[in-house]
Amino acid sequence: MFVSGFTFINSAVRFDYPIVEAIQSIMPLCDEVVVAVGDAQDGTRALIEGIDSDKIRIVDTVWDHSLREGGRVLAVETDKAYAHISPKADWAVYIQGDEVLHEQDLPAIREAMERHLSRKDVDGLLFKYKHFYGSYDFVGASDRWYAHEVRVVRAVSSLKSFRDAQGFRIRNNEPLRVLPVDATVHHYGWVKPPQVMQDKRVQFNKLWHDDEWVEAHLVGPESFAYEDHIRSLHRFEGPHPEVMQRRVAAMNWTFSFDPSQNRWTWKEHLKSLAKKMGINPNYANYKLLRR
Repeated sequence: MFVSGFTFINSAVRFDYPIVEAIQSIMPLCDEVVVAVGDAQDGTRALIEGIDSDKIRIVDTVWDHSLREGGRVLAVETDKAYAHISPKADWAVYIQGDEVLHEQDLPAIREAMERHLSRKDVDGLLFKYKHFYGSYDFVGASDRWYAHEVRVVRAVSSLKSFRDAQGFRIRNNEPLRVLPVDATVHHYGWVKPPQVMQDKRVQFNKLWHDDEWVEAHLVGPESFAYEDHIRSLHRFEGPHPEVMQRRVAAMNWTFSFDPSQNRWTWKEHLKSLAKKMGINPNYANYKLLRR
């Protein structure tokens, strides 16, 4: 079984992405890791070059900044990385620049890839998610955070990244047929120094909106006020991935939240009721197979 890893990144230094940790977290699963590195002049390429592994293959790319709708450029860059994986690959592990796998989950992921290797009806593996917010001590509690996504895909030529690179399509633009794996992606996209978070938020929204919209809705404060943009959080009880320990210890800002004061919208109450009735009220970017 040959396993490729693939990811893309741009402006990792400017926006404090844990891309090195992301790549390191999937490397034990992979025979190679293809990294599509954009053309930002902030030292991102040197950061990737500094990873001490002969598994890394860098693909230099130029981002099309004219793509200002739906985050489409993220899918384009994902496809550039995927296009360079080895033709020997059976599976491909996808990780984004602010996502990290936990080392305790790696055996389950590898076992699932081996077990389903011959099942051609299985296009990918579905992961659970923890979305950290404000600091490394809190995770999102509401349904605004997606609970699952596909991060291992069968390596076939028809695979394409979908919309803003959250998911994939295969064959004739069909959602992937997937099975769940007992593993969790740790998403750290909302844990940055407040000034960096605000800068990233302004620039990232330019992948969805024109300059006029960004100017009207986001430009102004120098720092992102985490406490003004959240209604509900849970305290994180488990250990972070080993590759994240140094970054967690280096956190140099403060954020606090009282989960006993969580507030829920009426839509969130309805979704909670639906889940208790065995109904999934959320959008699914995949087709879940029966085992």
